Amino acid sequence: MNTFGRKFRVSIFGESHGDAIGIVLDGVQPGLALAEDDFRADIARRKSGPKGTTPRIEADEPVILSGVYNGFTTGAPLTVIFHNRNTQSGDYKLFNDVPRPGHADYTASIKWLDFNDPRGGGHFSGRLTLPIVAAGVVAKKMIGYQVRAELVEVGGVSRADALAGYREEAMPDGGIEEKDPLTDAELWKDVLDEAIREQDSVGGIVQCRVDNVPAGLGEPFFDSVESLISHAIFAIPGVRGIEFGDGFHAARMRGSEHNDPFDTADSSGLTLHINVHPSKNGAGGINGGITNGNPIVFRVAFKPTSSIGRSQETFNFATGCLTTLEIPGRHDACIALRTPVIVEAMTAIVLADLTRML
Repeated sequence: MNTFGRKFRVSIFGESHGDAIGIVLDGVQPGLALAEDDFRADIARRKSGPKGTTPRIEADEPVILSGVYNGFTTGAPLTVIFHNRNTQSGDYKLFNDVPRPGHADYTASIKWLDFNDPRGGGHFSGRLTLPIVAAGVVAKKMIGYQVRAELVEVGGVSRADALAGYREEAMPDGGIEEKDPLTDAELWKDVLDEAIREQDSVGGIVQCRVDNVPAGLGEPFFDSVESLISHAIFAIPGVRGIEFGDGFHAARMRGSEHNDPFDTADSSGLTLHINVHPSKNGAGGINGGITNGNPIVFRVAFKPTSSIGRSQETFNFATGCLTTLEIPGRHDACIALRTPVIVEAMTAIVLADLTRML
């Protein structure tokens, strides 16, 4: 449904072109310092505007409705909303009869008996990831672990290759100083320019790493750390895959290559009986569904944006015939550009729930 978690419960509501979208958090640790300004840094990382992102620009101003008193969380349900101001709903009337390939227009109409709100994708829109980012801000305050995600591939071009190409183009004779920091949109400019020129879109891969995680979080089988993180990550629109540690490459390795030997000695040679952890991290920080003390490391694959300028074949339910569709509206050429902070938020939400369950 629209709620995730047991002890730290996250409930999302709203539609892309409705009056507001928001999140209700139950099980928030009391006594956390929290104000609207605390959300702004992560919200800015998700914001549109750079090359390859949608021209729809929203203020994305958080409004705390409940759960905070005198600048601190109370422990009561915490509600944060965001008003939608910049909507162009007329762009979406067509999709009642002519569903967009790759979108939830068709499945939503079947599931909700044609009563769903199709504007901007309604409740299925990537716009709903904004309150998830807000929930992640609170979750990060609760867990204290360092959660960091970054884009490592766009359109099949790795970060290393994109950076090498950028340096070669920008500094052929050492006469142009490299920009620092370099944004993802600037780094993958050539890939994005080509997709935009061809009225198409590209996907990407995000890698997430969580440091300072203690050993012992998680449960075997259905509540394994991988299961819960995967559950939450697949709730992000556009996700097509996830892998932990060596991931799919492990299927092509020997056990002697994939296994993580334990390191039980410090620099002085004394044997340690606490803080033992594997000396490598092919498992991505998790054994048997339980954290082993190493960083949690995983990668998430995002599909190319479904809304593209090219003509696509679909079905017209009003006429009962196949037709071609050119999608109007404002869309991202690469949704992955805005997703690292969303991946962080979902991961923090899972870890906050696991930590509260101890």
